[in-house]
Amino acid sequence: MQRKTQHDSPAIITDSIADVTLLYEISKALGEHMDLKKSLYTVMDILANHGNMQRGTITLLNPVTGEIRIEVAHGMSKGAMAKGIYKLGEGVTGSVIKEGKPIAIERISQEASFLNRTSVRKNDEDYSFICVPIKEGDHVMGALSTDRPYQEDFDLQRGMQLLSVIATMLARHVSNLERIQMEKERLKAENRRLQEELEKKYRFTNIVGNSNKMREVYQMISQVSRSTATVLIRGESGTGKELVANSIHYNSNRANQPFVKINCAALPENLIESELFGHEKGAFTGAISQKKGKFELAHKGTIFLDEMGSVSPDVQVRLLRVLQEREFERVGGHKTIKVDVRVVAATNRNLEKAVEEENFRGDLYYRLNVFPIYMPPLRERKTDILLLADFFLEKYARENEKDIKRFSTPSIDMMMGYHWPGNVRELENCIERAVLLCEEGVIHTYHLPPTLQTGLETGSLPAHSLEEAVAKLEKDMLVDALKNTRGNVCQAASLLQTTVRKFSYKAKAYDIDYREYR
Repeated sequence: MQRKTQHDSPAIITDSIADVTLLYEISKALGEHMDLKKSLYTVMDILANHGNMQRGTITLLNPVTGEIRIEVAHGMSKGAMAKGIYKLGEGVTGSVIKEGKPIAIERISQEASFLNRTSVRKNDEDYSFICVPIKEGDHVMGALSTDRPYQEDFDLQRGMQLLSVIATMLARHVSNLERIQMEKERLKAENRRLQEELEKKYRFTNIVGNSNKMREVYQMISQVSRSTATVLIRGESGTGKELVANSIHYNSNRANQPFVKINCAALPENLIESELFGHEKGAFTGAISQKKGKFELAHKGTIFLDEMGSVSPDVQVRLLRVLQEREFERVGGHKTIKVDVRVVAATNRNLEKAVEEENFRGDLYYRLNVFPIYMPPLRERKTDILLLADFFLEKYARENEKDIKRFSTPSIDMMMGYHWPGNVRELENCIERAVLLCEEGVIHTYHLPPTLQTGLETGSLPAHSLEEAVAKLEKDMLVDALKNTRGNVCQAASLLQTTVRKFSYKAKAYDIDYREYR
């Protein structure tokens, strides 16, 4: 506790307490608001209530235009605020911001440099005016100014010092909020840029393929994208089902909303329900906090359920409810959550067969199969192989900074002759491998994986005809049976599950003597 000395007067102690209270209130107000204008207006209200301020302004400098404008004011109309525009060095406010030094005017009626540009002060009134810079280090951001009725006994110097302290507090707050605002704007701009890139990347016209079957796929994507219908994408693994799902979302009216993906086969059965619908705190061991599920995160957007055929029957029941009613409860919760989500599902399984075998619910299948899109395997769209190969060659040559121009004719023949069980994904991996191995300007056959090379390229065509190979196998089996039975024809025939007559006939045809194995 501060002790009163013989030099302290009750008036000085009272003023000190009032100043501390004022600074505390301002500090508290600045800590409560993240909105810049709201916090500044609160500060002006506090100054008016505690500091005997009749009018006050906070002016900020635009570093680009060099203009000084009133950002926040107390005791001043919007029309008067609009008039308060200064240039650096113009008037008292302009001088304070330019020089970075405070100015206190005892009586503005006797100060020629005071412009009164806002025209809010009447000629028959006299005021004291204090204007201090809002600055951080040497960087001046603006100025804080106050009008108070002229009082002969008012300590102008002390008032200027107090206002300078408040301006320093404002400077830190303004600087922090400016940084936050700039970061928000940067993130928004980055988000817009990424959104535009995604929309460009996943335009269905960017999907590579010119075959008749792929044209049908493009037409179906175009028809369904603008609707809210549930889509089921069918096809073998590696055919590009996820690419179609992306195209549907980014060409729909929900393109600016969330697009949430989940691979149902990649999650353990006991976790998939929590991932899809979320859980409440304490719902199960390890649930230390509430968690939103994928459906909740995808509200107003699209959810992509990949490998839908692997979902367990219990989860199928809850998925059916979401598709029908657009509502669910979190695991361990009782509150019904309504969502507006478009569902796009994909599977490489035969769902019709799964329904027949009762491994997949029929009612869920019909809910998902509103608009089916079939992705053809690569072997059914042979004309697209070279288009895709060129696309991947350009992509990986650019990524690896290699100047590879084309494929050799034998390598093209090799790719066209292969059946591609892994579809587009396998082709992409093959081209990436070839680009990494190639140190020339052309991809040759030896740059492609051995799996693509047939017997013709490798010189490993079968040495025997089918009949010769079958005869050799039969002879080997007859000899092996006789060895195991020590030349006993009856037992050998039984071992090969044939009759003694047939066994003897075959043995004679292949010139096999059973006596040699006794």
